[in-house]
Amino acid sequence: MSQQASPRGTFLKIAEIVRARIDADLKMTELPTAADLMGEFGVSRGVALRVFDVLQEQGVAERVAGSRLRVVRRGESVDRRTLAEQLADMIENDRLPVGEPFPSATKLCARFGVSRPTLAKALHKLEAAGLLSESKQGKPRTVLSLPKREESASP
Repeated sequence: MSQQASPRGTFLKIAEIVRARIDADLKMTELPTAADLMGEFGVSRGVALRVFDVLQEQGVAERVAGSRLRVVRRGESVDRRTLAEQLADMIENDRLPVGEPFPSATKLCARFGVSRPTLAKALHKLEAAGLLSESKQGKPRTVLSLPKREESASP
């Protein structure tokens, strides 16, 4: 183990390096993992997590359930609704009628950029709400009912 002391603010220096990489690479959509930062910079998990905190405070990154931190660019419009809400809107926007097969998990994961476990939780919410049929092996989910839109009360 090295006897050399770690300078204060290491996490700030690493955050600046990561931010510079984000600015340089417009195709970068996710931050590296904590393990990636730990390996590359030889720091502890706590330091790597502090890097993420700094980048979030600066508005450069945001947490996404079931995924790594996502890069946020200025002027970027981000859909902040839950995945279940986005899926319910998809039924309406894609004009899926009652009885229509719902897209596969593979297609939905690719479309929304989420993991299978995250998608499964959202689909379960739609099943519980009566919008989708339950998943059964060999049978695709189907649309059971259309989402109801809450009308704003007029004075």
